[in-house]
Amino acid sequence: MTAEKMNTDNMSRFLVQVSETHEQDFMVMVLDGASSHKCKELKVPGNITLVFLPPYSPELNPAEQIWNTLRRDNFANRVFDSLNAATLQAENGLAHLASNRKAVKSLTNWPWINAILNTK
Repeated sequence: MTAEKMNTDNMSRFLVQVSETHEQDFMVMVLDGASSHKCKELKVPGNITLVFLPPYSPELNPAEQIWNTLRRDNFANRVFDSLNAATLQAENGLAHLASNRKAVKSLTNWPWINAILNTK
């Protein structure tokens, strides 16, 4: 899914897409406090639980580990001739990473997240 801007409608669509892609899984999605993440009109599928980080706490966000891995493995020492080329590289890197559930789990399944999963 690509979107021109992040708003509540697009966040709801994203959550539906993730839910349908992983319909057999229960997911905990860790989010910051962006208004599109917390709006009352946000539609959250039943197999997703949203957990909100405290303000100004990127060190608690497991997604930062994904981005660090993506930067290291797909962007280090590379020059792109266009934004489109960089976007394609990011998409390919994310698809490759997403295909390796064990690697994603090792990057993102922190003890406090695992504790949440074990209460569901």
